[in-house]
Amino acid sequence: SAMDNSNSQGSGGFKAGLGNLFGGGAPEYSNTELAGVPLTGMSPLSPYLNVDPRYLVQDTDEFILPTGANKTRGRFELAFFTIGGCCITGAAFGTINGVRMGLKETRDMAWSKPRNVQILNIVTRQGASWANTLGSVALLYSVFGVAIEKVRGAEDDINTVAAGTLTGMLFKSTSGLRGVARGGLAGLALSGAYALYSNWDNITGSSSSSSSRLY
Repeated sequence: SAMDNSNSQGSGGFKAGLGNLFGGGAPEYSNTELAGVPLTGMSPLSPYLNVDPRYLVQDTDEFILPTGANKTRGRFELAFFTIGGCCITGAAFGTINGVRMGLKETRDMAWSKPRNVQILNIVTRQGASWANTLGSVALLYSVFGVAIEKVRGAEDDINTVAAGTLTGMLFKSTSGLRGVARGGLAGLALSGAYALYSNWDNITGSSSSSSSRLY
């Protein structure tokens, strides 16, 4: 009837008005209209959105990089994080070690201000010493890594192992030839272990794929 039509139109207009007020005033699509939307390789046009969902698909990276820039940070950028992280780690370890040493050296003293001051001095010395040691090692490793990368013109695990070996040798250069050899072996072992850990997924993936080919 005319009254029903007017009521339906009024309710439809009221709903459309609320939809426009809250940002959802999208036109209603019938099944016939939706059936004509192509679905090959794309999402259909949603009847509940004002935006075509095809424009919401992100096929590329969200970051804008300068021309010729790498998507990952190089050794020079990572050097600051490496040096700072090693200094903080050394300070934390030195603080814990200083508390242990301070309590051990002052165990015969009663809890008093002189004992607290002595423990605090030991903690400060140990924290500064370990922070300086690890920071120096990180600085040498970063300098060698950046220099080797610039000379070779490539970034791979060879740079990591070479930088670690040279860092150990130079850090122990004041201890004689044996010290240099021990430092080089220690740097080689640590850098080799790090390179192995970084490529563990690739190694296990390649081994599993080769074993599957055999069977």
